[in-house]
Amino acid sequence: MTPDKLYDLAIIGGGPAGLTAAIYAARAELKTVVLEKISPGGQIQNTMTVENYPGFPEITGAELAERFHEHARKFGAEIRVTTVRDLSYDGEVHVTTSDGDLYAHAALIATGARHRRLGVPGEDSYYGRGVSNCAVCDGFFYREKDVVVIGGGDAAVEEGVFLTRFARKVTIIHRRDSLRAQKILQERALHDPKVSFLWNSMVKEVIGDGQRVTGVRVHNMLEDREFEYPTDGVFIYVGTEPNTDFLRGKIELDEQGFVKADCCYRTSMPGVFVAGDVRNGAWRQIITVAAEGALAVREIEHFLAEEMLEDAEEIWHMRRSRTARP
Repeated sequence: MTPDKLYDLAIIGGGPAGLTAAIYAARAELKTVVLEKISPGGQIQNTMTVENYPGFPEITGAELAERFHEHARKFGAEIRVTTVRDLSYDGEVHVTTSDGDLYAHAALIATGARHRRLGVPGEDSYYGRGVSNCAVCDGFFYREKDVVVIGGGDAAVEEGVFLTRFARKVTIIHRRDSLRAQKILQERALHDPKVSFLWNSMVKEVIGDGQRVTGVRVHNMLEDREFEYPTDGVFIYVGTEPNTDFLRGKIELDEQGFVKADCCYRTSMPGVFVAGDVRNGAWRQIITVAAEGALAVREIEHFLAEEMLEDAEEIWHMRRSRTARP
Protein backbone atom coordinates (compact mmCIF):
# COMPACT_ATOMS: atom_id res chain seq x y z
CA MET A 1 0.00 0.00 0.00
CA THR A 2 1.13 3.56 -0.68
CA PRO A 3 1.62 6.00 2.20
CA ASP A 4 -1.14 8.30 0.92
CA LYS A 5 -3.64 5.43 1.27
CA LEU A 6 -2.65 4.48 4.83
CA TYR A 7 -4.26 6.48 7.63
CA ASP A 8 -4.23 6.32 11.38
CA LEU A 9 -8.02 6.67 11.41
CA ALA A 10 -10.69 6.33 8.74
CA ILE A 11 -14.04 7.81 9.77
CA ILE A 12 -17.00 6.52 7.79
CA GLY A 13 -19.72 9.17 7.90
CA GLY A 14 -19.55 12.94 8.05
CA GLY A 15 -22.36 13.89 10.43
CA PRO A 16 -21.92 15.44 13.90
CA ALA A 17 -20.41 12.24 15.35
CA GLY A 18 -17.95 11.73 12.50
CA LEU A 19 -16.89 15.35 12.21
CA THR A 20 -16.43 15.76 15.96
CA ALA A 21 -14.30 12.63 15.94
CA ALA A 22 -12.30 14.15 13.06
CA ILE A 23 -11.69 17.32 15.08
CA TYR A 24 -10.39 15.39 18.09
CA ALA A 25 -8.36 12.94 16.01
CA ALA A 26 -6.73 15.62 13.86
CA ARG A 27 -5.88 17.68 16.94
CA ALA A 28 -4.21 14.57 18.36
CA GLU A 29 -2.09 14.52 15.18
CA LEU A 30 -3.63 11.33 13.87
CA LYS A 31 -3.67 11.13 10.08
CA THR A 32 -7.44 11.22 9.60
CA VAL A 33 -9.78 10.84 6.66
CA VAL A 34 -13.56 11.31 6.71
CA LEU A 35 -15.53 9.38 4.09
CA GLU A 36 -18.98 10.87 3.44
CA LYS A 37 -21.21 9.73 0.58
CA ILE A 38 -23.22 12.94 0.07
CA SER A 39 -21.90 16.05 1.77
CA PRO A 40 -20.50 16.67 5.27
CA GLY A 41 -23.05 17.49 7.93
CA GLY A 42 -25.44 14.57 7.93
CA GLN A 43 -29.16 14.89 8.60
CA ILE A 44 -28.84 18.17 10.49
CA GLN A 45 -28.48 19.88 7.12
CA ASN A 46 -32.21 19.28 6.67
CA THR A 47 -33.19 20.80 10.03
CA MET A 48 -34.53 24.32 9.78
CA THR A 49 -33.68 25.45 13.31
CA VAL A 50 -31.49 23.94 16.03
CA GLU A 51 -32.28 25.35 19.48
CA ASN A 52 -30.66 22.88 21.88
CA TYR A 53 -26.99 22.90 20.93
CA PRO A 54 -25.02 24.77 23.65
CA GLY A 55 -23.68 28.14 22.61
CA PHE A 56 -26.21 28.52 19.78
CA PRO A 57 -29.67 29.47 21.09
CA GLU A 58 -30.84 29.38 17.48
CA ILE A 59 -28.95 28.29 14.37
CA THR A 60 -29.97 26.62 11.13
CA GLY A 61 -28.99 23.00 10.70
CA ALA A 62 -27.16 23.81 7.49
CA GLU A 63 -25.04 26.47 9.19
CA LEU A 64 -24.20 24.21 12.13
CA ALA A 65 -23.23 21.43 9.73
CA GLU A 66 -20.91 23.80 7.87
CA ARG A 67 -19.27 24.86 11.14
CA PHE A 68 -18.60 21.23 12.03
CA HIS A 69 -17.12 20.72 8.56
CA GLU A 70 -14.85 23.77 8.64
CA HIS A 71 -13.71 23.01 12.19
CA ALA A 72 -12.59 19.52 11.17
CA ARG A 73 -10.75 20.84 8.10
CA LYS A 74 -9.03 23.55 10.16
CA PHE A 75 -7.10 20.91 12.09
CA GLY A 76 -6.12 18.97 9.00
CA ALA A 77 -8.69 16.23 8.64
CA GLU A 78 -9.04 15.08 5.04
CA ILE A 79 -12.65 14.90 3.87
CA ARG A 80 -13.63 12.84 0.84
CA VAL A 81 -17.03 12.51 -0.81
CA THR A 82 -17.24 8.81 -1.67
CA THR A 83 -19.35 5.72 -0.96
CA VAL A 84 -17.97 3.00 1.32
CA ARG A 85 -18.84 -0.39 -0.12
CA ASP A 86 -16.97 -2.82 2.11
CA LEU A 87 -15.02 -3.05 5.35
CA SER A 88 -12.66 -5.79 6.53
CA TYR A 89 -9.69 -6.37 8.81
CA ASP A 90 -6.45 -8.08 7.84
CA GLY A 91 -3.95 -6.57 10.26
CA GLU A 92 -5.13 -3.15 9.16
CA VAL A 93 -8.66 -1.96 8.48
CA HIS A 94 -9.30 -2.30 4.75
CA VAL A 95 -11.91 0.15 3.40
CA THR A 96 -13.28 -0.33 -0.10
CA THR A 97 -14.87 2.81 -1.57
CA SER A 98 -16.34 3.82 -4.92
CA ASP A 99 -13.00 5.56 -5.59
CA GLY A 100 -10.75 2.64 -4.65
CA ASP A 101 -9.22 1.09 -1.56
CA LEU A 102 -7.56 2.63 1.47
CA TYR A 103 -6.17 1.31 4.74
CA ALA A 104 -6.15 2.55 8.31
CA HIS A 105 -4.85 1.42 11.68
CA ALA A 106 -8.39 2.00 13.03
CA ALA A 107 -11.81 2.96 11.74
CA LEU A 108 -14.86 4.65 13.19
CA ILE A 109 -18.34 3.88 11.86
CA ALA A 110 -20.47 7.03 12.10
CA THR A 111 -22.84 6.48 9.19
CA GLY A 112 -25.97 7.62 11.03
CA ALA A 113 -29.49 6.61 10.10
CA ARG A 114 -32.09 7.41 7.45
CA HIS A 115 -35.83 8.01 7.61
CA ARG A 116 -37.92 4.86 7.83
CA ARG A 117 -40.57 4.32 5.15
CA LEU A 118 -44.18 3.37 5.85
CA GLY A 119 -44.15 0.54 3.34
CA VAL A 120 -47.68 1.27 2.07
CA PRO A 121 -49.01 1.38 -1.52
CA GLY A 122 -48.37 4.66 -3.30
CA GLU A 123 -45.53 5.76 -1.02
CA ASP A 124 -42.71 4.91 -3.42
CA SER A 125 -44.52 5.85 -6.62
CA TYR A 126 -45.33 9.34 -5.30
CA TYR A 127 -42.01 9.96 -3.55
CA GLY A 128 -40.85 13.38 -4.75
CA ARG A 129 -44.31 14.04 -6.17
CA GLY A 130 -46.09 14.76 -2.92
CA VAL A 131 -44.33 12.37 -0.52
CA SER A 132 -41.32 13.72 1.39
CA ASN A 133 -39.18 13.27 4.49
CA CYS A 134 -37.83 16.81 4.48
CA ALA A 135 -40.03 19.78 5.38
CA VAL A 136 -37.08 22.16 5.10
CA CYS A 137 -36.36 20.98 1.56
CA ASP A 138 -39.91 20.83 0.24
CA GLY A 139 -42.10 23.00 2.49
CA PHE A 140 -41.98 25.95 0.09
CA PHE A 141 -43.83 23.94 -2.57
CA TYR A 142 -46.90 23.66 -0.33
CA ARG A 143 -47.67 27.33 0.13
CA GLU A 144 -51.39 27.73 0.89
CA LYS A 145 -51.94 23.98 0.49
CA ASP A 146 -52.97 21.22 2.89
CA VAL A 147 -50.40 18.67 4.09
CA VAL A 148 -50.31 15.74 6.49
CA VAL A 149 -47.43 14.77 8.74
CA ILE A 150 -47.21 11.14 9.85
CA GLY A 151 -45.65 10.45 13.24
CA GLY A 152 -45.69 11.71 16.82
CA GLY A 153 -42.05 12.11 17.82
CA ASP A 154 -39.75 15.13 17.87
CA ALA A 155 -39.11 15.18 14.13
CA ALA A 156 -42.78 14.87 13.16
CA VAL A 157 -43.97 17.59 15.52
CA GLU A 158 -41.09 20.00 14.88
CA GLU A 159 -41.35 19.66 11.11
CA GLY A 160 -45.12 19.89 11.29
CA VAL A 161 -44.95 23.24 13.05
CA PHE A 162 -42.32 24.40 10.56
CA LEU A 163 -44.68 23.56 7.68
CA THR A 164 -47.24 26.04 9.04
CA ARG A 165 -44.99 28.77 7.61
CA PHE A 166 -46.15 27.69 4.17
CA ALA A 167 -49.17 25.39 4.35
CA ARG A 168 -52.74 26.46 4.88
CA LYS A 169 -53.36 23.47 7.15
CA VAL A 170 -51.13 20.78 8.71
CA THR A 171 -52.69 17.56 9.98
CA ILE A 172 -50.56 15.31 12.19
CA ILE A 173 -51.59 11.66 11.94
CA HIS A 174 -50.47 9.57 14.89
CA ARG A 175 -51.20 5.98 15.81
CA ARG A 176 -51.49 6.81 19.52
CA ASP A 177 -53.74 9.21 21.42
CA SER A 178 -50.87 11.44 22.59
CA LEU A 179 -47.59 12.73 21.20
CA ARG A 180 -44.15 11.36 22.10
CA ALA A 181 -42.28 14.57 21.29
CA GLN A 182 -40.61 16.83 23.85
CA LYS A 183 -43.09 18.86 25.86
CA ILE A 184 -41.98 22.19 24.42
CA LEU A 185 -42.59 20.90 20.90
CA GLN A 186 -45.95 19.43 21.88
CA GLU A 187 -47.08 22.74 23.29
CA ARG A 188 -46.20 24.57 20.09
CA ALA A 189 -48.14 22.12 17.96
CA LEU A 190 -51.17 21.85 20.25
CA HIS A 191 -51.56 25.62 20.39
CA ASP A 192 -50.93 26.33 16.72
CA PRO A 193 -54.24 27.19 14.98
CA LYS A 194 -52.97 25.73 11.70
CA VAL A 195 -52.26 22.30 13.23
CA SER A 196 -54.91 19.61 13.67
CA PHE A 197 -54.64 15.93 14.65
CA LEU A 198 -55.95 12.53 13.64
CA TRP A 199 -55.36 10.37 16.72
CA ASN A 200 -55.28 6.56 16.91
CA SER A 201 -54.85 6.47 13.15
CA MET A 202 -52.55 4.87 10.59
CA VAL A 203 -52.02 5.67 6.93
CA LYS A 204 -52.69 2.56 4.84
CA GLU A 205 -52.18 4.04 1.36
CA VAL A 206 -51.00 7.17 -0.41
CA ILE A 207 -53.48 8.15 -3.11
CA GLY A 208 -52.82 10.22 -6.21
CA ASP A 209 -54.00 11.09 -9.71
CA GLY A 210 -50.97 9.61 -11.41
CA GLN A 211 -49.05 12.88 -11.23
CA ARG A 212 -49.39 14.17 -7.68
CA VAL A 213 -50.68 13.12 -4.27
CA THR A 214 -54.37 13.82 -3.70
CA GLY A 215 -54.95 12.11 -0.38
CA VAL A 216 -54.23 9.28 2.03
CA ARG A 217 -56.31 6.30 3.10
CA VAL A 218 -56.50 6.31 6.89
CA HIS A 219 -57.49 3.53 9.28
CA ASN A 220 -58.83 4.72 12.62
CA MET A 221 -58.01 1.91 15.03
CA LEU A 222 -60.33 3.10 17.80
CA GLU A 223 -63.39 3.16 15.55
CA ASP A 224 -62.11 0.39 13.24
CA ARG A 225 -62.99 2.28 10.09
CA GLU A 226 -61.16 3.47 6.98
CA PHE A 227 -61.64 6.72 5.14
CA GLU A 228 -59.91 8.87 2.54
CA TYR A 229 -58.37 12.08 3.81
CA PRO A 230 -57.63 14.70 1.10
CA THR A 231 -54.19 16.32 1.13
CA ASP A 232 -51.65 17.87 -1.23
CA GLY A 233 -48.55 16.52 0.51
CA VAL A 234 -47.41 13.75 2.83
CA PHE A 235 -44.42 14.17 5.16
CA ILE A 236 -43.30 10.97 6.87
CA TYR A 237 -41.47 10.85 10.22
CA VAL A 238 -41.88 7.37 11.70
CA GLY A 239 -38.40 6.67 12.99
CA THR A 240 -35.06 5.85 11.47
CA GLU A 241 -33.15 2.93 10.01
CA PRO A 242 -29.37 2.61 10.38
CA ASN A 243 -27.08 2.99 7.37
CA THR A 244 -25.44 -0.39 7.86
CA ASP A 245 -26.26 -2.33 4.68
CA PHE A 246 -22.56 -2.61 3.80
CA LEU A 247 -21.81 -4.08 7.24
CA ARG A 248 -24.26 -6.99 7.24
CA GLY A 249 -22.48 -10.29 7.79
CA LYS A 250 -19.27 -8.50 8.78
CA ILE A 251 -20.00 -6.74 12.07
CA GLU A 252 -22.46 -7.73 14.80
CA LEU A 253 -25.74 -5.82 14.46
CA ASP A 254 -28.92 -5.87 16.53
CA GLU A 255 -32.35 -6.90 15.22
CA GLN A 256 -32.98 -3.44 13.78
CA GLY A 257 -29.57 -3.32 12.09
CA PHE A 258 -27.85 -0.92 14.50
CA VAL A 259 -24.21 -1.64 15.34
CA LYS A 260 -23.58 -3.37 18.64
CA ALA A 261 -20.69 -2.07 20.74
CA ASP A 262 -19.20 -2.36 24.20
CA CYS A 263 -18.80 0.48 26.69
CA CYS A 264 -15.67 1.64 24.86
CA TYR A 265 -17.42 1.91 21.46
CA ARG A 266 -15.59 -1.16 20.14
CA THR A 267 -17.44 -3.32 17.61
CA SER A 268 -17.01 -7.02 16.91
CA MET A 269 -14.39 -6.29 14.21
CA PRO A 270 -10.83 -5.59 15.47
CA GLY A 271 -9.79 -1.97 15.15
CA VAL A 272 -13.30 -0.79 14.29
CA PHE A 273 -15.30 1.50 16.59
CA VAL A 274 -18.76 3.09 16.31
CA ALA A 275 -20.42 6.34 17.41
CA GLY A 276 -23.62 8.27 16.83
CA ASP A 277 -27.06 7.43 15.48
CA VAL A 278 -25.86 4.16 13.96
CA ARG A 279 -24.88 2.72 17.36
CA ASN A 280 -27.26 0.45 19.21
CA GLY A 281 -28.76 2.33 22.17
CA ALA A 282 -27.62 5.82 21.15
CA TRP A 283 -29.71 8.82 22.20
CA ARG A 284 -30.10 10.52 18.83
CA GLN A 285 -29.44 14.16 19.68
CA ILE A 286 -26.75 16.34 18.10
CA ILE A 287 -24.96 16.98 21.39
CA THR A 288 -24.88 13.32 22.45
CA VAL A 289 -23.69 11.91 19.12
CA ALA A 290 -21.02 14.62 18.92
CA ALA A 291 -19.87 13.65 22.40
CA GLU A 292 -19.76 9.99 21.34
CA GLY A 293 -17.47 10.95 18.47
CA ALA A 294 -15.05 12.57 20.91
CA LEU A 295 -15.22 9.69 23.39
CA ALA A 296 -14.67 7.13 20.65
CA VAL A 297 -11.48 8.91 19.57
CA ARG A 298 -10.17 8.67 23.13
CA GLU A 299 -10.68 4.90 22.99
CA ILE A 300 -9.13 4.75 19.52
CA GLU A 301 -6.04 6.55 20.81
CA HIS A 302 -5.70 3.94 23.57
CA PHE A 303 -6.11 1.16 21.01
CA LEU A 304 -3.44 2.62 18.71
CA ALA A 305 -1.03 3.12 21.62
CA GLU A 306 -1.47 -0.51 22.65
CA GLU A 307 -0.93 -1.68 19.08
CA MET A 308 2.27 0.35 18.79
CA LEU A 309 3.51 -1.07 22.11
CA GLU A 310 2.83 -4.62 20.97
CA ASP A 311 4.64 -3.95 17.69
CA ALA A 312 7.61 -2.50 19.56
CA GLU A 313 7.79 -5.53 21.85
CA GLU A 314 7.57 -7.89 18.87
CA ILE A 315 10.42 -6.06 17.10
CA TRP A 316 12.51 -6.13 20.28
CA HIS A 317 12.03 -9.89 20.71
CA MET A 318 12.83 -10.46 17.01
CA ARG A 319 16.07 -8.46 17.22
CA ARG A 320 17.06 -10.23 20.43
CA SER A 321 16.52 -13.67 18.88
CA ARG A 322 18.69 -12.70 15.90
CA THR A 323 21.58 -11.54 18.09
CA ALA A 324 21.35 -14.37 20.62
CA ARG A 325 24.26 -16.79 20.53
CA PRO A 326 23.56 -20.50 19.96
